[in-house]
Amino acid sequence: MKVSGFTFIRNGVKYDYPIVEAIQSILPVCDEVVVCVGNSDDNTFELINNIGSPKIRIIESVWDDSLREGGKVLAVETNKAFDAAMTDSDWLFYIQGDEVVHEKYLPAIKNAMQDNLNNPEVEGLLFHYKHFWGSYDYIADSHHWYRKEIRIVRNDKSIRSYKDAQGFRKNGEKLKVKLIDAYIFHYGWVKNPYYQEEKFKSFHKLWHSDEWMKQNLAPNDPFNYNIIESLELYNDTPPAVMLARIAKMDWRIQFDPKKKKFTVKALFKYIAMKLTGEIPFEYKNYKLIK
Repeated sequence: MKVSGFTFIRNGVKYDYPIVEAIQSILPVCDEVVVCVGNSDDNTFELINNIGSPKIRIIESVWDDSLREGGKVLAVETNKAFDAAMTDSDWLFYIQGDEVVHEKYLPAIKNAMQDNLNNPEVEGLLFHYKHFWGSYDYIADSHHWYRKEIRIVRNDKSIRSYKDAQGFRKNGEKLKVKLIDAYIFHYGWVKNPYYQEEKFKSFHKLWHSDEWMKQNLAPNDPFNYNIIESLELYNDTPPAVMLARIAKMDWRIQFDPKKKKFTVKALFKYIAMKLTGEIPFEYKNYKLIK
């Protein structure tokens, strides 16, 4: 069994992405990791190159900044990395620049790829998610956050990144997937509040015009983490690759997880989710194989 990892990144230093940790977290189960490095305003290329693993293969890219509608450019860049993977790889392991896999899940991930290798019905593998918010101590737990997503797919070029690169489609259809006992740790909302605000504005450029940006975003304010509806404490160990980054944390944010900010409708969905494990009318970007 051969596995290629793939990812993309632009301005990873400027916006303080844990891209090095993301790559390092999947290296042990990959034969290679393709990193599509976009034209950046910082030393992102050097950052990736300095990881120093012979498994890493960098390709360079120029982003089409005119593709603002729906974050389409993110899918375009994902597909560039996807298409550059070794043709004889069986599985392709996708990781975004703000996602990390805890090492405790690597055996389960490798076993799932091996167990489903010769079952063509399985087009991808589905992961659970933990969305960290504000710091490394809190997880966003309202129904608004996607709870599962595809991160391993067959090496089949009819599979394409979908919309803003959250998931995948095959010939426009949802993939048939198996859910595995592993989590992706999403750290996209854990940064110094000033870095987070700059990243937030940069991200909006992928969806909105310059005029919209001027009218709707404040120029120099730090990001307000208190807008969140609901949080729960994370009481387990962090991924080993994140320890150095966590030690450098230079801001302090505290929340009371007992305090919630739900509308009546959102509260109903939250209670249903906690009691049953299901969310009424939840959108699912896949077809689950039992």
